[in-house]
Amino acid sequence: MNTGSMSEKTACDVAVIGGGAAGMMAALQAAWAGARVALLEKNEKLGKKIYITGKGRCNVTNDCSRDVFFDQVVTNPKFLYSAFETFDNQAVMQLLEQAGCPLKTERGNREFPVSDQSSDVSRALERLLQREGVKVHLHSSVKRVLEEDGQAVGLELSDGKRIQADSVIVATGGLSYPSTGSTGDGYRWAEATGHKVVACTPSLVPFVTEDTWCAKLQGLALKNVNLALYFDGKEIYQGFGEMLFTHFGVSGPLVLSASSYYSAQLAKWTKKNEKKKLSRPECRIELNLKPALTAEQLDKRLLREFDSQKNKNFGNAIDGLFPARLIPVMLELSGIEPEKKVHEITKQERQKFAALIRKLPMKVEKTGEFAEAIITRGGVYVKDVNPSTMESKRLPGLYFAGEVLDVDALTGGFNLQVAWSTGYLAGTSAAGSNKGE
Repeated sequence: MNTGSMSEKTACDVAVIGGGAAGMMAALQAAWAGARVALLEKNEKLGKKIYITGKGRCNVTNDCSRDVFFDQVVTNPKFLYSAFETFDNQAVMQLLEQAGCPLKTERGNREFPVSDQSSDVSRALERLLQREGVKVHLHSSVKRVLEEDGQAVGLELSDGKRIQADSVIVATGGLSYPSTGSTGDGYRWAEATGHKVVACTPSLVPFVTEDTWCAKLQGLALKNVNLALYFDGKEIYQGFGEMLFTHFGVSGPLVLSASSYYSAQLAKWTKKNEKKKLSRPECRIELNLKPALTAEQLDKRLLREFDSQKNKNFGNAIDGLFPARLIPVMLELSGIEPEKKVHEITKQERQKFAALIRKLPMKVEKTGEFAEAIITRGGVYVKDVNPSTMESKRLPGLYFAGEVLDVDALTGGFNLQVAWSTGYLAGTSAAGSNKGE
């Protein structure tokens, strides 16, 4: 990789801050467009967050339709129209395949490297960067974006060195996974250059619950369940799939998706009530353990189970309904004595038990922290950014791409697609501006 040294003053056409997905794509596209590009990364390698995405396998995008993609974007989907049209999921897949990283499609149209190694994604992009002559500067921490006469003109590093550039692209990520270098630098530079930054919260993150029984089920995964999330008594999310119990609460794909809507709802509530001293509204999960059955069908199922085991104790008669580890919890929450004979159970008790199966309740205390979050909700206010170019409306020559923007989506490769699309458009636009286009 071209990692040449820097003098006190280095000049280029486009300087890209951040060597993650958005930054690498921005640098690559700017170079393709003929610009001299410097890519600055404060870590020891590029794509550090890419290495850990998808549990080390990297879900690079989703092979879905345009409409499905935008349905999965939770915050500011309309802002992405131009970026996605310019460089969509099909374009990403084609680029990576041609760069020597073959892909495969898995459940839910998720795209992964055939090798199941996220490092193959980063290496493919690194090869392209090297081929296009992008100057990569590792261990390079940026202090600030430089301005002159109302224009971005470069940047200053923490060691005092300066890079002169006609355009600067900020692709520094958010606050999620701070161990990868995502420490909110981009937000500070955005505010310093006159941009509004929407308050940041963890998203795609596990829930901490008030229910102590969740910890008893630590490690238990439930498949084919339905999860409904209620905020202040209003249903804000419902989904079908898989979830996981943890020592602090719940996680897994369903929960992570639900957390996106929780974070969005909480942000709205906080903004509306910021001057009022109000307690946070109650948030609860209702888990349907048998979503394939209607209430009537479930009652008939219980009647059959009870009829065939009417002389057994209740505690021994429900082992066919749930995973073994879940049974003690269901017994406890049912309020029915485990030693009670099945034939002694009243209709009211049976119906109450059926209701528990369909709406197993959990109280959400809070979300996990940024260290556990896949993505950051909040960031650079999108109305301060031109959606057709990713250029700042407040400081010409300054561009934003990726997680640093107030855009987030659900799991399934959609957030990485946001990074690819916005990075590509920012790189194209920044290079074009240097040609007087």
